[in-house]
Amino acid sequence: MMTEVTQQPPSTGAQHDHGSAKLIFNWLKLAESALGNNSDRLNAINIFPVPDGDTGSNLYHTVAAATRALEDVDANASAGKALATAATAALDHAQGNSGTLIAVMLNALAEPLSKATRLTAPLLALGLQRASAAAWAALSDPQEGTMLTILDTAAATAANFRGSINQQPEDQQNSRKTLGEMTSRIVETAWLAVEETENQLAELSEAQVVDAGATGLLLVFDALRATVQGESLDPEILESIHGFHVAHPHVHQDMQVAEAYEVMCSLQLTPLDAATLRIGLNEIGNSVIMSPINTIEDDNGTIRWRVHVHVAEPDDAMKLIRPLGDTENLAITPLHAGNTTVDAQCHPVTEATTEDPK
Repeated sequence: MMTEVTQQPPSTGAQHDHGSAKLIFNWLKLAESALGNNSDRLNAINIFPVPDGDTGSNLYHTVAAATRALEDVDANASAGKALATAATAALDHAQGNSGTLIAVMLNALAEPLSKATRLTAPLLALGLQRASAAAWAALSDPQEGTMLTILDTAAATAANFRGSINQQPEDQQNSRKTLGEMTSRIVETAWLAVEETENQLAELSEAQVVDAGATGLLLVFDALRATVQGESLDPEILESIHGFHVAHPHVHQDMQVAEAYEVMCSLQLTPLDAATLRIGLNEIGNSVIMSPINTIEDDNGTIRWRVHVHVAEPDDAMKLIRPLGDTENLAITPLHAGNTTVDAQCHPVTEATTEDPK
């Protein structure tokens, strides 16, 4: 069983020290801690696509599901196996728009690592490209100025960095030092992109805040940087972000939310049923996200999907979903409830720390 460990000195960049499942566990555990400690402020600035004040909580609980799935994985397992296990759990138990998108990112990021023992800069660059494409494809109505923009920025930064090291020896390209340099670049450009979200969506500009989901993703990337480099999270990364000071109000509280419900579930679908369901959900609701949890067909030609939609009446969605098969992890949540209470679990007392994997 993997457990949280104390932080060690920064890595030397040797080959053996950034492989295995331990790196993935430490990254996601640190991300879980960062999201938990900042969930209240992420909730406070959550006004898009619905001002329901739950983005921080949704991100936290989704990443927490990923780390729980890794607790029984051998610490010496490959990074690819670990990330695939974590991603599947995250998608199956994703909460909200933001939680679903972070799970989609992890799931696509795991693809190029399927046979890899360790995470490297070239694999991270490839994974982020796939993650960006998967996230845009999962959404029926993707928008700039959201988590998608930050993911695009991270993928472009990683691709540019990958191009700049093409002439280096292979062992240098695959070193932990190079991976650390890439993650630092990603955090730098993602931070700038988060600040710019305030100018990309009218709702955010009017409220003078940045996108909550985008900010949460920035924390996840900083957790990766800190884990790879054997350092702590950047304590100043959110200081200049509008709406993120404790004294600032919960901007969503004065905004009206029309009566609506969020419906989420996992179920087995054929390709035709998946396409038909997406069309149907688009006709009756919005914020539709559909993403395959895996790509392995069962004997009936179906694969497992995660489905998310906002609808005026949950029965309208269930009439489309139920005939297609049995649902699992079904959650129906009123978006108009105005829930601003953050689960106590979202506030770890101490920051998670990282270890240089052995």
